[in-house]
Amino acid sequence: MTVLVIADHRRGDLRDVSFELLTAGRELADAAGTDLHAAVISGNTEAFADELNREGVDTVHAVDYGKEFNHDVYSQAVTELTKSLEVDFLLVPNSVNGLDYAPAVASRVNWPYVSDAVGLDYSDGTLGVTREMYGSKVETTVEIDDGQSVVSIRDAEWPPAKGDGNAPVLTFNADINEESIGSTVTGFKEVGGGEVDISEADFLVSIGRGIEEEENLELVEELVNVTDAMLSASRPVVDNGWLEKNRQVGQSGKKVAPDVYLAIGISGAVQHVAGMKNSETIVAINTDPNAPIFDIADYGIVGDLFDVLPELIKQFGAEPPNF
Repeated sequence: MTVLVIADHRRGDLRDVSFELLTAGRELADAAGTDLHAAVISGNTEAFADELNREGVDTVHAVDYGKEFNHDVYSQAVTELTKSLEVDFLLVPNSVNGLDYAPAVASRVNWPYVSDAVGLDYSDGTLGVTREMYGSKVETTVEIDDGQSVVSIRDAEWPPAKGDGNAPVLTFNADINEESIGSTVTGFKEVGGGEVDISEADFLVSIGRGIEEEENLELVEELVNVTDAMLSASRPVVDNGWLEKNRQVGQSGKKVAPDVYLAIGISGAVQHVAGMKNSETIVAINTDPNAPIFDIADYGIVGDLFDVLPELIKQFGAEPPNF
């Protein structure tokens, strides 16, 4: 038996989910009593392979073909890796790329495919895959008997693998049928807000509909400035056009896991919580003592943000704007 994880990269960088996949894969490999293999396809495979060589990884495979993701290349390469390594559990990212090629690979090897996993449990030959349904209101478990399955892993559900590994890095020469490659990536274009990446922030100040009006952003932005934080938001703020889409946290936005997540005027709907529940420390400010956000907050302040935020700003030696 073998567990194989496929790394995810874009524009020259490995994405965080690649290292989270290593953690999920190691846990599954330990439960099944088998080895963990990692593979990277295309791009700077030498550098990527070195980054993937972390504690708990038994072997790293590099498929040097092309620079960026390509559906036809990945579908063929992952299928060949799966068969050649006699893989039983194939873990891929539940990302745009992963969701693109995973169903094709599952069809080629004739295995069941389960998407958007938030938990894995292996016992007595059965793999249990936990998923969330109905807007994350319900958790369900899909059981797969006799192994051999393709599972895509939701990002920010497992901590990233750390530590330096000593696994061998092997070149895998995939037999890619170039005639079957129907498209290529020719470039990227940034849309909706430039280079801001809230998923990389250590401290996020996140706002919801509780700020009431766009003009009140000035008060929040002053807090962001004095705390050296990054500004993010729930979906209603973005839908109102007050902030760009790339600052949205949640199921339809970005998954984040900062050291500190300060939620201001956010009720805590399940769609939003799904994107930030893995934050190290969650602080919530809300006028409603029964707001769901307090169920997951480490610290909570029941109060009006227009009373609380000026006091917080003063604590950092600044003078809040007048409202």
